[in-house]
Amino acid sequence: MGLLETFRKPVEPRSIFGDGLMLRFPALEDYAAWAELRGQSRGFLEPWEPIWPADDLTLAAYRHRIRRYRDLAAEDTCYPYFIFSEGRRLLGAVTLTNVRRGVAQTATLGYWIGEAHARQGHMNRALALLVPHAFKLLSLHRLDAACLPRNEASIALLKRAGFEREGYAKSYLQIAGRWEDHLLFAKVAG
Repeated sequence: MGLLETFRKPVEPRSIFGDGLMLRFPALEDYAAWAELRGQSRGFLEPWEPIWPADDLTLAAYRHRIRRYRDLAAEDTCYPYFIFSEGRRLLGAVTLTNVRRGVAQTATLGYWIGEAHARQGHMNRALALLVPHAFKLLSLHRLDAACLPRNEASIALLKRAGFEREGYAKSYLQIAGRWEDHLLFAKVAG
């Protein structure tokens, strides 16, 4: 396979198993568990996320989300994964977005965990599965991540996963309705 083919060929999303977890592409049949977990965790998640649309937890919005995920994965620009426990309980999600090919071979890492499952090591284990997958199967060279300077749990998570702090971006993303500064982290394959 030539270099340009490697850069352009979308990868079929596949499930990733290990350390008591399963990471897999979101499916329509996950709606009830997703809506319940996001709804129960709303107050926990909202300070760290963009404002939720009024219809965010509806089945119609979820169906649109799944269609969009499929389209983006087919375009090789986004790879979302729901995180499940061994018992197939939904814990949260990790997503590789803004996949850039060519000379960059990079993506942006995003993640969330349900409040009931936070600070139990699930996200540490999920990143330990996803990062090698991103570098090997998806042929990425670099993963970027950003978090609010006051999000100590996220900072610690990224450091444990081998990400290094690279910078500080002022008014980087709109979180909870306000333009917020972010710490920038990255991990390079190798």
